[in-house]
Amino acid sequence: MHADLSRLTFHPERHYSAVVAQQGRVQLDADANEQTAIQLHRARTLAADLIGRYGGPRDAAGFRVEYVGGKHDIDTLYIHGGRYYVDGILLDADRPAPGTPVPDEDEDAEAEDAEDTATPPSYWTYWDQPDAFRDPEKPGDRLPSPAQSPFVVYLNVWERSVNAAEDPALREVALGATMPDTAARVKVVWQVLPLSLAALAIEDADPSKEAVRAAFDKWAQRRAAATARLAARSERPDHADEDPCLVRPDARYRGPENQLYRVEVHADGEAKDATFKWSRENGSVVFPVDALDGTWVQLASLGHDDKLDLDVGDFVEFTDTAHASRLEALPLLRVEELDLPGRRVRLSAEPEPGVGRLPHLHPFVRRWDHREGPRRRGRTAALKGGAVPVAEGEWLALEDGVEVYFAKGGTYRTGDHWLVPARTATGSVEWPTDPARRPLLQGPAGIARHFAPLALVKGEESAVDLRLAFGPLANGIPAADEATLAAEEQAHREELAAESPSHGRSQTTAEAESAVEGDE
Repeated sequence: MHADLSRLTFHPERHYSAVVAQQGRVQLDADANEQTAIQLHRARTLAADLIGRYGGPRDAAGFRVEYVGGKHDIDTLYIHGGRYYVDGILLDADRPAPGTPVPDEDEDAEAEDAEDTATPPSYWTYWDQPDAFRDPEKPGDRLPSPAQSPFVVYLNVWERSVNAAEDPALREVALGATMPDTAARVKVVWQVLPLSLAALAIEDADPSKEAVRAAFDKWAQRRAAATARLAARSERPDHADEDPCLVRPDARYRGPENQLYRVEVHADGEAKDATFKWSRENGSVVFPVDALDGTWVQLASLGHDDKLDLDVGDFVEFTDTAHASRLEALPLLRVEELDLPGRRVRLSAEPEPGVGRLPHLHPFVRRWDHREGPRRRGRTAALKGGAVPVAEGEWLALEDGVEVYFAKGGTYRTGDHWLVPARTATGSVEWPTDPARRPLLQGPAGIARHFAPLALVKGEESAVDLRLAFGPLANGIPAADEATLAAEEQAHREELAAESPSHGRSQTTAEAESAVEGDE
């Protein structure tokens, strides 16, 4: 997540079951976040083990899909409410009911009736689903025509961080405008999207449910698996002797402060097309946008100090909630001029059309810390779209001795990222190594992608439901039959007899008295 973190310490292979706080100790964000991650991992693993890869409660399963076309200008889907689980992640498709405002004193009954007729439906549509942000003006967003070929509707599920720049309600106004925000949030994003049968390698025009599910599972496994791998290390740079004595002479990491470096894929594809960006603050330095006028951007606030503000030469990502949810790689723009009294910055180009123009989508600027560097090792460090081109099989310097290495043969996906904590106490970065202290290649720390099929659309009112459902585990306690009740009563009598066979006398005394009575 893009948040101001010290580091992330949760690793499921360590099998920790709880974080235990100790008295008189410093409290760190990493400890609290690890406890949350432990509980979330346990709950989702349990749900996935019991439910399977995906499924919904039989009486409240959500995401029933209807295709609506023909008489409408633009084809759409109706997405009905309810709950569904994908890899243990709970999804809720219920559409919140609109609130009822207090009517004006002079408002008549006719106006109230008009408002009632404007109430939105209880279901979502393909075009207004909360996290997909589909655009009818983009041909790639439109639904395929089932008359030409059936298509599959599926769920794309992932998580992203949200801070006060995107959701102002997270900020406690009582702390004042000059104070930083507090905690960020992690949001489950679900998107209902179309997928052609050709993408699933299905040639049959009328496949069975089982065939579609099997082909979809194979497709989902390929899409979910990340092939890109990265390693990180700290190496004392050649110019270290020229630096002022801010750190100890033998430190490999030369930064004056502890940092959490974030290396994030920007443009996706193979190595020849992919780019990345990096931040020493985990990409957490963001500025809400109040207005956009050409290349001039007016910000709601500036940074709280010289470490968290903007400067000429910085590269920024001008985006909003919609494009952040779509995981689209927008060009990174350079800060060319600052107007501090007016809280304005001039960018190297005007942001992409349609980005950041709607206030309800909360436009914001995110700062990244890479620079366009000089020629190094026979290769220029020229940027592509404002981001750094991926170069596999060699160590790439970030800053202050921090270097990263992309393994050969990777495929890169926008949003995938790696986190590299750098510490002044050790003069190094925290990264797993082998016994010979060689850095180990690691897959991305995120984004984890999850998929589930919902329906096979063959035409209007002809959608084959591909969802799975489960029933409740709890059942009523059955009444015992007569034989069982009699057996229980007999066992009870035998138990009482064994405990007190002669009303308090010993077994030997009772047997002796019985023998005497027999002789008489």
